[in-house]
Amino acid sequence: MRRLQPPVAASGPAFPLSPDRTRGELSLEQLNYRWPNGNQALRHCSLQIPRPGLWMLVGSNGSGKSTLFRLIAGLIEAQSGTISTPHRVAMVFQNPDHQLLLPSCSSDLLLGLTASSNRSDRIRCIDQLLDQLGLNGLATRPIHTLSGGQKQRLAIAGALASDAGLLLLDEPTALLDPESQRTVLDAVHKLCHHADHPLTALWITHRLEELDRADGAARMKDGQIEPWRDGRSLRQRLQAGRSDR
Repeated sequence: MRRLQPPVAASGPAFPLSPDRTRGELSLEQLNYRWPNGNQALRHCSLQIPRPGLWMLVGSNGSGKSTLFRLIAGLIEAQSGTISTPHRVAMVFQNPDHQLLLPSCSSDLLLGLTASSNRSDRIRCIDQLLDQLGLNGLATRPIHTLSGGQKQRLAIAGALASDAGLLLLDEPTALLDPESQRTVLDAVHKLCHHADHPLTALWITHRLEELDRADGAARMKDGQIEPWRDGRSLRQRLQAGRSDR
């Protein structure tokens, strides 16, 4: 299996995979992974993300979504198959408390910034990241005073601080109230459609209404990913399937 240099999760600095821009933003080919207990999580799983944007995966528990993310993030190694992307990769977890480590917004963001940056550059970068995620003026704010939505947006800012170009978001709105769900989704959607430097995001969701905001959406089932579809049409198809039960 040809395996490229793995990145790490958003809690630390990310390292780039070997660039291969002929394969688009992310290319997975024929990935297979079997857990030590014998469970086959991925079966010849392939995926292509052709351009920047917000791409979503939906699937039932046990379909292989979280295993797929762990492979892309370099946390586990596939038994066979290839992964390639030109980007640094960072992962954003369902619970932001699992990756926000320091007491204030600015101190947490400093973890991801390169040590070679001078102080004024680091301060400017922190302010820009907070502004991008709608957290203006909160640099010195204690993290424990933030709402759930603000914490999740700070976790995303921390991922971007590592200069990641590919975000993996594992059900980032699952623990949030409806208003916070909207603000987090709006923030990521805006980043993925920035006029000059659009981000690429792969977002796992169980909320079918979120699929309407996707540039492409696909269902994962039995360790494989179906072809990309329009998000709205996939939502309608899945909802129709539920109503037929």
